[in-house]
Amino acid sequence: MVDVSRERFEELVAEALDGIPEQFTKAMRNVAVFVEDVAPDPHLLGLYVGIPLTERTTSYAGVLPDRIMIYRPTICAYCHTEAQVIAEVRKTVVHEVAHHFGIDDDRLHELGY
Repeated sequence: MVDVSRERFEELVAEALDGIPEQFTKAMRNVAVFVEDVAPDPHLLGLYVGIPLTERTTSYAGVLPDRIMIYRPTICAYCHTEAQVIAEVRKTVVHEVAHHFGIDDDRLHELGY
């Protein structure tokens, strides 16, 4: 386990989001990303909650933003160095953003996420 401060962890999440190609970040709609200090499951690294872009219809309006939660304690518990945390944060952020675009877990696992 490595202890990464919340401030540093938030920086890593922001850097991971900045590393996503611009054509994807421009296409993201009504989604917010949060760093959480408590995970609902001790094995959960991240979670997407919302309606993926591929499932939105013309009646999609007036809804709260989708949420992507990145769980700091779980990621830190799996990692032994900050370099591992950086890699896991990036992988988890990409994984959860992919859910926003409608990509399911089976396809993500095929792609290495």
